[in-house]
Amino acid sequence: MSKKFPTDEMAITHILVISDLERSKQFYRDVLGADIYREYGGTSCVLRFLDSWLLIVTGGDPTADKPDTHFEPPRSRDSVSHAMTIRVPDCQAAYKVLQSRGAVFITPPYYWGAEVRCFFRDPDGHLFEISEFRG
Repeated sequence: MSKKFPTDEMAITHILVISDLERSKQFYRDVLGADIYREYGGTSCVLRFLDSWLLIVTGGDPTADKPDTHFEPPRSRDSVSHAMTIRVPDCQAAYKVLQSRGAVFITPPYYWGAEVRCFFRDPDGHLFEISEFRG
């Protein structure tokens, strides 16, 4: 590998730990419009979404390469340690589309002057934001 990091050959994958693979696959495919790329052994699924990779995995115990690390879905919907923002050209239009597909929003789009945004969660409580910059 060259000393350059990152290189054009690299990509990032966001890993989200979920509790129910089928329910989450349905949400990411049918609500967000992600493409299913590959599935592994009934415990994980690789999705392609907005030029990024999402790996949804069910919880698991430590492994040899991460001996003290447990994978588990969020314990509380009220605490957030990871969130994803989807930049959209029209927040109100995106809100209506996602809502019609089953996304449950915390509030309708909120106008903050230069930004319009609103938040929704996946079935396990992972937080997503849609945001329109109006600066």
